[in-house]
Parts: sequence; structure tokens; C-alpha cells
Amino acid sequence: MLKVYKLCDLDPGNIKKLCTRNTDVNNDIRKTVDDIIQRVKTGGDAALKEFSEKFDGITLDELYIGKKEIDALAFKVGNSEKQAIQLAYNNIWKFHEAQLVKEGKIETTAGVTCWRETRAIEKVGLYIPGGTAVLPSTFLMLGIPAKIAGCEQIIVCSPPQKDGKVNAYLAYCAQLLGIERIYLIGGAQAIAAMAYGTESVEKVDKIFGPGNQYVTKAKTIIQSESQTAIDMPAGPSEVLVIADETANPVYVAADLLAQAEHGADSQAVLIADSQLIIDQTIKELDKQLPALPRHTIAAKAIANSYAVLTASLDESMTFSNAYAPEHLILATDKWESLLDKIINAGSVFLGHLTPESAGDYASGTNHTLPTSSYARAYSGVSVDSFVKKITFQHISRAGIENLGPAVEVLASLEGLDAHKNAITVRLK
Repeated sequence: MLKVYKLCDLDPGNIKKLCTRNTDVNNDIRKTVDDIIQRVKTGGDAALKEFSEKFDGITLDELYIGKKEIDALAFKVGNSEKQAIQLAYNNIWKFHEAQLVKEGKIETTAGVTCWRETRAIEKVGLYIPGGTAVLPSTFLMLGIPAKIAGCEQIIVCSPPQKDGKVNAYLAYCAQLLGIERIYLIGGAQAIAAMAYGTESVEKVDKIFGPGNQYVTKAKTIIQSESQTAIDMPAGPSEVLVIADETANPVYVAADLLAQAEHGADSQAVLIADSQLIIDQTIKELDKQLPALPRHTIAAKAIANSYAVLTASLDESMTFSNAYAPEHLILATDKWESLLDKIINAGSVFLGHLTPESAGDYASGTNHTLPTSSYARAYSGVSVDSFVKKITFQHISRAGIENLGPAVEVLASLEGLDAHKNAITVRLK
């Protein structure tokens, strides 16, 4: 059952508590992940194989499958599935390709020219979850911008299936992306392998991909303790739906459940200025939930979720910005009036006919997004995530004469005489 609160009854402390999720109060997750990381650092491939037996129930002779096996698996995908994946591939490519923008040169002072140029990150690691659900869509969401950016080396890790291989749909995505090796590694151990390298897995410069709390914790640890960067702390998925009297409770319930079926630790939040909509949505949840194949998982997530009754759409928007959701759905005819008020959100879905599922798969936007309120500071994955922007400058004779004296003054007031001298010798 979805818990219901009234915003007028909540003080700031209660609101903060409602907006807090996926905490590791006793550091239990941290301790487990620290141990996994250390064992991978010292044990390499042997440790990865041990973890595969422990967590996946698979004994691996090889830690990866190559092109021949990928092609054989991809051959099993039916035509209708191939067409759907190809449509998603095309839309995602089209949306992300437009993000490649060449910046112009700027003359900041006469004779002083500055500009930025884009360079791809050379080695990137993609983590494709494969626990309770296999996500070929995530492979596309990460692989396509990596290819567009021009990354030289793309390492892909995904947990093995019970047959010791990967899902055929992942293999087909690998074909489309030109990926010829998939490492059969999941969980925090996959993050550690890509961060530090093993005999088989090459160390990467940046790691991408969502995962459970263990994967997310591993990413945050390696970001602070290794020379490997991460895209963001993308943990268990979440959605927040803002609804008013124009909302369709059937649609709203379906959207909440679409998020809830991701995992038991997912969260689906309804914020509405209508008690009737909340009541009708709860009735719809009770109708739709039992029919889902993953109803047990979804039910646990719904039990971990809630609804909040507000006095207005403006109040609903204020709560949403405090929550900073990964996915925000505006289930209202008045969505245009709310656009400028959205401050914190990973990806936004507007109106009654724009379900979050469209963005998860095929509309073109990226579904790898910041969770757990990190939307306050992080953006979702894009081509920008796979590149660096390097600044350049060139100063002519006129430029050093125009700019030099000011730099000498600034260096003097900071007491950095060698800085000043680097200008002075040129001016002389």
C-alpha cells in the first residue's frame, strides 16, 4: 500500500527525511564493497572468478566472450526485436550526435586568442546491469555516446547469465556498436576491475553505468581512491509524478509501477494537489500490480514509496525540487507553466502521453541519470560525459603588449615574482 502524507502536516525535518533514500547508516554496504575492491586489487582475475561463483553461481573458464560468441548469440534475436532495437539505436544516435558542437575562437584582447577543443576520453568502461533484469537499452545509452565521442577503447562488463554467457539482446547491441568483447563480470567487482585493472581487464579512465547500491558505492569509493573517474552516482531508480485533477489515474499508476518493477529498492513518488487523484491512483495500483510478472519486486518498491497531498501545483513543484528526482513526470494539462520552475531533475516527461518508458528505451534521450538527489548537481549521461574540453590560447606581439602589463600587476599583488618575470622578459 502506498503511504500518504499531507504536506501541511510535515515540518522541514520530515520533508528532508522523505527526500532521503538509499542510506547506508551502519556502513554495512561500504564494508562489503571495500572488501570486494581490495580482493580484486590483490587477486585480479582469480578473485573475479571466485566472485562469479559466489554471487552468480557460475564457474567461468574465461572472463569474457569474444566476437564469435557474440555473433552466435545475436543471431538468435528475432526480426521484430531487431527492428525495435534498431529504431531505438537510430533515435538515440540522432539525439546524441547533435551534442557534438565545435566552439569558435574568441579574441579576448587584441592579439589574445582563446578557444576550447574537444578530445575523447581514451579508455572508458561501461557497466551494463544484469541482476533481476537485463538491460540492452542501457548498453545503447552508454555505447552510442561513447562511439560518437570517439573513445578509442570501450570495455564492457555485464553479469553472466545462468548459461555463462550474456543475453542475446546485449549481444545484438554489441554487434550494432562494433563491440567485440563483453566481460562476464557484475557488481562491485566489475567496477573494481575496470578501475584498477586485472590480467584480463584493462584499467579505464572513466566508468559509466547504473547499478544497485553496491555498484553505486563501489563507484563512489573508486572515484576518491583511484585515478578513475565516474559518470555519476547512479543508484536504484526512482520516479516522481506531479499530478493534478487533469491527470489520468490509470496512466499515473502505470508510470509508478513501471519504475517500481526495476527493483525492490526503487522508489515511486506521487505528488498531487487532489486527494481524489491520489485515491484513484491507489485503486489503480491495486488493480494493475497483481497482473505484473514482477509484481513481488514492484510491491516491495511501492511499500518503500509514498504520495504527498499538496495545496497547489506550485507546492508540488517545490517538493519535487527538494526531492531532486531522477525522472520527473508532469501529469497535468498545465505542464508548460511549470517548466521554468523545474530546478532539480534528471529527465522530465511532459503531459499525459509522455511516459517515462519512452525515454528509457527509444525516444532518444539518455536514461542513465543521477539518482538519490544527485540531480541537484549532476546531469545525465551525454556525449559531453565521454569527452574532455581542452583550452588553448595564442598571444601575438600585440597581444603580449596589450595584456602583459595587467598580468605583471596581478602577479605582483599576489607576490609571485616569477610569474611577473615570465611576462617582463617578453615585454623587454
